[in-house]
Amino acid sequence: MGQHRFNVFGQLVVIKGVPGNWSAFLLGPDGKRRLADFVVPASLAEDELCRYLSDLFHERASSTQHSVTRIR
Repeated sequence: MGQHRFNVFGQLVVIKGVPGNWSAFLLGPDGKRRLADFVVPASLAEDELCRYLSDLFHERASSTQHSVTRIR
C-alpha cells in the first residue's frame, strides 16, 4: 500500500492506499496521525492527488503558504 505525503498550504497530509481505496490523514507536529475530515475520491489516480488537494483547500492559501507540494 502506497503512502504519499503533501504540504497542503502549511498542513502536512498523508494519503495512503491505491486508486479506488484512499485514506487521508493529518500529521501533527509530534508526528502522530489522525484521520482527516475529508474524503479522497476513489476514482483519483496517484498523479491527481496534489491537484485535488490544491483544489479542495485553495481557501487556505496565503502569501507565505501559496501552494501544495508533494514531500518525497
